[in-house]
Amino acid sequence: MLERLKQIEEELAHVESQLGDVAITSDRQRFIDAGRRHAQLSEMAKAGRDWRMALEDAATARELLEEVSNDEASELREMEAAALAQAEILEERFKLLLLPRDPNDAKNVIVEIRGAEGGEEANIWARDLYEMYRSYISSKGWALEVLGSHSSDTGGLTDVAFLVKGDAVWSHLKHEGGPHRVQRIPATESQGRIHTSSATVTVMPEAEEVEVEIDPNDLRIDIYRSSGPGGQSVNTTDSAVRVTHVPSGLVVSMQDEKSQLQNKAKALRVLRSRLLKLRQDEHASSQAAQKRDQVKGGGRADKIRTYNFKESRVTDHRIGLTLYKLDRVLAGELEDVVVPLMLNERQEQLKSEQI
Repeated sequence: MLERLKQIEEELAHVESQLGDVAITSDRQRFIDAGRRHAQLSEMAKAGRDWRMALEDAATARELLEEVSNDEASELREMEAAALAQAEILEERFKLLLLPRDPNDAKNVIVEIRGAEGGEEANIWARDLYEMYRSYISSKGWALEVLGSHSSDTGGLTDVAFLVKGDAVWSHLKHEGGPHRVQRIPATESQGRIHTSSATVTVMPEAEEVEVEIDPNDLRIDIYRSSGPGGQSVNTTDSAVRVTHVPSGLVVSMQDEKSQLQNKAKALRVLRSRLLKLRQDEHASSQAAQKRDQVKGGGRADKIRTYNFKESRVTDHRIGLTLYKLDRVLAGELEDVVVPLMLNERQEQLKSEQI
């Protein structure tokens, strides 16, 4: 571990020298990559130095024990024990930071939300989830761009796709993928009965064109008339676009923009990200498992999280987390859910890695 810290400090010094190199600063992408790596190394180096300092404090107390009287020894033993306890905590943090980074961590994210089981209530729930994420994204200072959406008859969303840009968006949002179940009395329920509905959330890293090349001959593009609420172009011009990737069977529809070209560009953006996720799933030999983890059947029994309005309860079933502050979570205060999921992932990874 101490040798690993030495390597990190050497690499940090090298990256710092790169940040002053004209060849790097004049190349925007290389400068961004170097800056990102500098931030990662700085965090690791600080954690490692704090751990090393705690070990040194313990060693100093141990050395002094040989030179003091019995009256003074008790205090030094307490100092040594406290330093060792602190060193153990800091070592754990250092190990977590040494774990391999998710290759998608530097990417923007595309999120898709769809109403699943529960009829129109599922579409209303999909809209509520979208508003929850929009508030959370705003609180983090990230940028959100709606790529496409389809409204339902009562103001819900049958589906919505949006792009999220910002630091560490993937690491914070990737665990949101899966069926989200809601238990509440719908506005349309006249007898006050609680209904259970669900919406699915899919989270994908945004793919660059160089990562996923799409052969135009593999695409079938259909143009049709937009439908639903919207501007003057809706229901009057054939601007909506449906793109089908024939080899994979993936279909993306966009209608929010006024021109076919704009809708086609957004559809290809989403399609490229879906294909990247498909490729990554296949590379991990877990395509079917990944699909079950994120979308499953979209059914009420298949869920990653439950939102119970009667009890004001939010439960994440993967880590057994339960919070009784549903209103705050739906208002976008997701950190108390997101952070434990991130920590759980790192701890599970730590068990399987040799550091």
